Amino acid sequence: MSFSPRHPGTAPSDLSGAVAEDLALYREKFRRRLPQSLEELHGPAQGVVALPLHIAWSGMTSYDLGKPRQRMGRMGLYRTVLHEGLRDDLPKFLNRDLLLQAWPVLRTLVGRTVRSVWEEAFPELAVRARAAA
Repeated sequence: MSFSPRHPGTAPSDLSGAVAEDLALYREKFRRRLPQSLEELHGPAQGVVALPLHIAWSGMTSYDLGKPRQRMGRMGLYRTVLHEGLRDDLPKFLNRDLLLQAWPVLRTLVGRTVRSVWEEAFPELAVRARAAA
């Protein structure tokens, strides 16, 4: 819909403001889901993890953490949970030690917003990423 007196809406000059507002809301969505600390992340470090449909609504729903060749599978699990998991899901499905270990690679697989929200909240993640670079 174009901007006109008959169809009020976002004027072309206001698009950058609308985009910034959308980005702020998107960032807030992920910020609200964060645990208070990484110590809360007590999810499994081994075995098979089956994600509920509200998290894994598309793609794989089950991941075997015990298979060494499943490293990218673990990355897929963590990427999915970081993007789609709710606040109560994060401690249940993410493991602090595995997250710290995987972060230097995992941060390249998640969206920029997820990466920046997590690294701002937990500086130890950013430190690990810089150390691995």
